[in-house]
Amino acid sequence: MADKDKHQKQVPDGSRRNFLKNSGLTVGGLVVGGTIAGLLGANPENNNQGVKNSETTSQGYKNPNEALMFFTPAQYQTTQAATERIFPKDEIGPGAKELNVAIYIDHQLASPWGINAKNYMLGPFYEPAPTQGPQLRILRKDMFRLGLQGLDDYSQKKYQKVFTELEAEEQDEVLVDFEEGEAFQLTAGLSTSVFFTILKTLTIEGVYADPMYGGNKEMQGWKMRNYPGTRMSYAQEIVEEKFVKLNPESLRSHMGQ
Repeated sequence: MADKDKHQKQVPDGSRRNFLKNSGLTVGGLVVGGTIAGLLGANPENNNQGVKNSETTSQGYKNPNEALMFFTPAQYQTTQAATERIFPKDEIGPGAKELNVAIYIDHQLASPWGINAKNYMLGPFYEPAPTQGPQLRILRKDMFRLGLQGLDDYSQKKYQKVFTELEAEEQDEVLVDFEEGEAFQLTAGLSTSVFFTILKTLTIEGVYADPMYGGNKEMQGWKMRNYPGTRMSYAQEIVEEKFVKLNPESLRSHMGQ
């Protein structure tokens, strides 16, 4: 990534190969994740420009699991663009856009998780330890709306364009500023870095979660890692002397779907 601002750090090689090799966040039994510096910067020409209107309604989907439940079309397009820069398409396989990561995030925000249903939301609020994460005073769905609007507002201020209209390298710079909390406060006491952390986590989840949750389209995320999916048993395979490569199976595979 070009070093255009004095506060920005030089981003090292962000290829999918290095990402898969060096990742370190555990999600659903898979070792994934890493910092934005290790995720951004690959394939700058792969810049999202949104989706057709027919893709953003609940009608006309071959797979009803791809219907939007929370996002407006504009919010969906911004989420697609941001997640694709976090997990871009390259020679190893598809990126977040092709894997329907934005659909996964949409469904999570429309679920009880989006309204912090299992979280204690009352005060007093204390500054958390680094290992604890933030105690949110705002619903996740509302924070995500603020974050997406913030991406557009900051992009307008920095480049006089909304986020989806930026070049890929410019999108990377906006996301780095968000990660470092150097853009602005989304609301009182809420840094852009908190929004970015959740966006990154949801992106990785959407790549590797079971397809029944909307992401990991056609189990392509699993296929990139040779992950066999949600199989009920490995009784036959564990007695084999040689490595057995299995095609992935989803939860729906066990339902005959």
